[in-house]
Amino acid sequence: MEKVDFKKIHKHLYAPSPKDFVTVDVPAMNFLMIDGHGDPNTAQEYADAVAALYAVAYKIKFAVKKAAQIDYVVPPLEGLWWAEEMDTFTQRRDKSAWDWTMMIMTPEWFTPDLYEKAVAEVAANKDLPALPKLRLERYHEGLSAQIMHIGSYDDEGPVLARLHNEWLPQNGYVENGKHHEIYLSDPRKVAPEKMKTILRQPIRRAGIT
Repeated sequence: MEKVDFKKIHKHLYAPSPKDFVTVDVPAMNFLMIDGHGDPNTAQEYADAVAALYAVAYKIKFAVKKAAQIDYVVPPLEGLWWAEEMDTFTQRRDKSAWDWTMMIMTPEWFTPDLYEKAVAEVAANKDLPALPKLRLERYHEGLSAQIMHIGSYDDEGPVLARLHNEWLPQNGYVENGKHHEIYLSDPRKVAPEKMKTILRQPIRRAGIT
């Protein structure tokens, strides 16, 4: 049984250049999502959200493999991030003020019934405080700018400042959605200076609503 890897199928979405921002048209996809608030390094709410997401994502993977005879690599963890003031990302990096939606993409191959069954099975076997907040949602970003950031999460600030303060206005774009990150490296196994994170920003032409 061949294992499907969405990072390879949609290479243009998961392998941007680290040298400069590029534009992509991101299609609508299904995601497991959990909302929360606070510093991802210290907030228990964040750790609980990630635990619940992975538990259900893998339960769905095995359900799809059994029901449809299709195996796939569970996609990477992703996050939408926002705050009342943009400079909490680009300059001050005040993580305690951040709101977030953590999420994992899920394939089109499973039914709502399989999703409900997977959640129920996880709930019966694991005590996961964030599980009641989990939802399945279709998310469509459309036109976006993105870049591959190589380095620690704390080094993202200058890249984001360049995106918002230079690249967007110079190319006639404005923000059109929440800051989006896709985590391709496991921080438990990869040195901070070698970690790969896709930084993505939905955009639209200035003056067009």
